[in-house]
Amino acid sequence: MASAYRRTVIIMKIAVINEVSTRTKNKDILAGLDKLGLETINVGMSDDPAEPELSYIHTGFMAGAVLNLGLADIVIGGCGTGQGFLISSMQYPNVYCGLIIDPVDAFLFSQINAGNCVSLPMNKGYGWAGELNLAYIFEKLFIKEPGSGYPPERAEFQNISRNLLKGVNQSTHKTFMETLAVLDKSIIKTALSHKPFYELVKAHNPEGLENIIRGL
Repeated sequence: MASAYRRTVIIMKIAVINEVSTRTKNKDILAGLDKLGLETINVGMSDDPAEPELSYIHTGFMAGAVLNLGLADIVIGGCGTGQGFLISSMQYPNVYCGLIIDPVDAFLFSQINAGNCVSLPMNKGYGWAGELNLAYIFEKLFIKEPGSGYPPERAEFQNISRNLLKGVNQSTHKTFMETLAVLDKSIIKTALSHKPFYELVKAHNPEGLENIIRGL
């Protein structure tokens, strides 16, 4: 990747969270992000056969935890179609997830919605050159400051809409800690049994880990 392009990339801390049906694509996601020199935290599933199986229910919870505990700026996740992870992650407060299929989706999601969670369809339509599509998606996702607007003259209106949506989110969701108290305990236990996720929370937000465990 040319150094001139690298200077345009928005630097964020990115958490990559794969579920079981897309575990073989984990390396493709990491490779696409690495080309841009972006900082990644790989807390989802990989090819390691010793890992517990995580469904999109578990990875949706993990995305909610990572974002609400301030462990990353954005989550890159997904599932076979991208729909399950999208729905699952959006059940948690302060998660704004978009289904990204191609580079234009990525650019518009970043510029108009400025969300903090991406759901990728990693099986459906993922054929020859699928890894190239991923790389181009990441280029457009991180090429400009999120929320810059598209077209630019709509930026102010789009910012107002995003702030209104944040208010809706706060009005219709419990806090993350309140959610932990009533969440199905098996979801939390399975997520914590995945060592990369457990170690991330333990190292960077031990109080958050204590709160999660307290919810069991």
